[in-house]
Amino acid sequence: MAHIAIIGAGITGVTTADALLSRGYRVSVFDKHRYPAMETSFANGGQLSASNAEVWNSTATVVKGLRWMFNRNAPLLMNPAPSWHKYSWMADFVRNIPNYRANTIATTKLAIAARQQLFDIAEREKIDFDLERRGILHIYHDKKSFDAGVAVNALLKEGGLERFVVTPDEIRAIEPALRGSYYGGFFTPSDSTGDIHKFTRGLAAACLRRGARFVHDAQVSSIDATLEGSTLSWFSGSSDSHETPLRGSEQTERFDSVIICAGTASRALAAKLGDRVNIYPVKGYSITVHLKDAESQSSAPNVSLLDEAAKIVTSRLGPDRFRVAGTAEFNGFNRDIRADRIRPLLDWTRRNFEGIETSDSVPWSGLRPMMPNMMPHVSTGARPGVFYNTGHGHLGWTLSAATAQLVADLVDAARLPREIPLAPLAAPANDVGNREVGVKCKVGTPA
Repeated sequence: MAHIAIIGAGITGVTTADALLSRGYRVSVFDKHRYPAMETSFANGGQLSASNAEVWNSTATVVKGLRWMFNRNAPLLMNPAPSWHKYSWMADFVRNIPNYRANTIATTKLAIAARQQLFDIAEREKIDFDLERRGILHIYHDKKSFDAGVAVNALLKEGGLERFVVTPDEIRAIEPALRGSYYGGFFTPSDSTGDIHKFTRGLAAACLRRGARFVHDAQVSSIDATLEGSTLSWFSGSSDSHETPLRGSEQTERFDSVIICAGTASRALAAKLGDRVNIYPVKGYSITVHLKDAESQSSAPNVSLLDEAAKIVTSRLGPDRFRVAGTAEFNGFNRDIRADRIRPLLDWTRRNFEGIETSDSVPWSGLRPMMPNMMPHVSTGARPGVFYNTGHGHLGWTLSAATAQLVADLVDAARLPREIPLAPLAAPANDVGNREVGVKCKVGTPA
């Protein structure tokens, strides 16, 4: 039985562990934190949203970004300080604008496939994660933005998503708690929401019961991959950075293969292996409002929302929690929770839901691992036995169950002594900065 090392115990790493266990592999999961799901899988917007599958690579996004650059309250904020990584990533982002249509459709199809897979996992393992299958309501304030949304909606429908135009009256009927004036919107009844942290922790516990091993407080220091297998070295202890040495002696172990699911740390780990995985950390913020009284609970929406103008999403997590999330900040590996970026989330909540008491609101920030083509990076590495399942950006929660199966397919294929056909998994062949699986993959040696 092959023994696979997975680096990263967020949603991507844990769903990958689940997929490999189901195929009979031995699995060891390494993570620098003491518990699973302590970074980007901790307090995201909560949406399982095929309706948010549009990639950001468009001229309109670039124009908005330039307009917002010097507005501290804008949905997108960039630190203009020079950084080769940041500006080279942005150049790759612009070069992927021609792939906007194909990548949006591909992401939509992947999100739809992932949805049922995630529900099946939760049912099989009896995971309670505050799932709400009430759909997602996308609201627009003016005709210009709504008309742009119509064009996006056509691509989502081409990807197989059932999504419907709704009038202002229908918006109020779908979510009576919502106040304000809106031009129109779209409703996706098949989308849902849930607590990513509770799901990931629940699935990690299930993987433990099924024989997986989790090595926490583990800082990976080196990976050596050859035809004979992969050797992983790590230090034990706690650290806030993948670059900081830890206390304790270095430990080393041999595996048949290694899969990197390390979010924003994947780029540095890939570089150690001679691979370019051009992930940039795009910071997002959320608040979790604790609904302590009956008025707050009745005033909070039950249907998940996406406000196009504010770029804010919401999720109802059980009867007494309301999650509000948004913003994109290009500021390197800075994890500071800035009051001026939390304030718009609070103001938006108060403006739209006056009855919610917001005094008990917990702020959070996380770094989305984004590829410049906005597609998950699911691929083999340059060295034998190395695989990647990372770079999901703002859709890690939505896509994780599907990409876990895709990388498991690659592991299976690499262990077969023949050439088998494989469909492209992420981006077109001309994507900048990706080494994706092509139409065929030569797999003549064991992983």
